[in-house]
Amino acid sequence: MVNASTLHLSEAAIVQNEAIGSFALWKFGLAFQARDGCAVTLPLLYLILPLIMHEKTLNLILGTRKASGLHLFVGKLNEKREDLLSVHSRAMTLRQLTLSSLILGEQSGLLRIEPSTAEVWANSVDEEIRIPVLPERIRRITPACERLGHWFAGLSDQQIAHTLKVEF
Repeated sequence: MVNASTLHLSEAAIVQNEAIGSFALWKFGLAFQARDGCAVTLPLLYLILPLIMHEKTLNLILGTRKASGLHLFVGKLNEKREDLLSVHSRAMTLRQLTLSSLILGEQSGLLRIEPSTAEVWANSVDEEIRIPVLPERIRRITPACERLGHWFAGLSDQQIAHTLKVEF
């Protein structure tokens, strides 16, 4: 069980809802693909929930313009060095939720995993599928996932890991 008071997790993380996680990974994947048409590598998906389900980090993502990029966001996050260094520990703590969210995303048709390349594609939604309306308290994750997708697509996995001080 995750100790929410230690990690300062948002309400969405406390709920630990795979459906919300799946939706977040899908929105991230769509934004990632929109930038250069490539699929996201599997390890990068393990960084999304730890970034958006931490209230302070979510606020910093939303407070950083899309055009500013990952480096400016990390510069803000690095003002308190422990906040940047905690991304890796949150990724480890939330890895089961990420995996469950990924599995649900594939089962629901939002995501497609290419096992031979360890890449994940976000599927487009056709007109017959109705996208759920998120409650106001977690609606902010959509633009945050889209920003992260845009920022990550412009960098290599190694650059992202180095910038965020995480290991895969």
